Amino acid sequence: MNQLVAKQYLLQKPFSTENYPFGEGVAVFKVKTKMFATLSLGKMAKGKKTEGLDGPYWMNLKCDPNHALELRDIFPSVIPGYHMNKVHWNTVILDGSIPQGEVARMIDHSFELVVAKMTKKDQQSILVHL
Repeated sequence: MNQLVAKQYLLQKPFSTENYPFGEGVAVFKVKTKMFATLSLGKMAKGKKTEGLDGPYWMNLKCDPNHALELRDIFPSVIPGYHMNKVHWNTVILDGSIPQGEVARMIDHSFELVVAKMTKKDQQSILVHL
């Protein structure tokens, strides 16, 4: 999954919005008022920059803590959340190494975790669209 497909998938979620509270380089995706993902150009390891490119896009996704550890063990491109709470967030490096369906499942999981913490009224208004 590349950044364009990821962005399209994120915006297809009910009540999903995109904004840039951290500056123009970091897209933040919210359901109603709660963040469930970020998408930005990632950082390559020091000393490996080539021709001004910073590498593939990185997506931060909320994740159940135990499942987050499992995903990090399975996929080298899943790392602890960059600039996020590393217990509850993973960074998914969109370098093509993770199957598109698995990335979509991770997005769905993040969205569902955030919705589950909302009021019952907000949950119902969202879940009716799923």
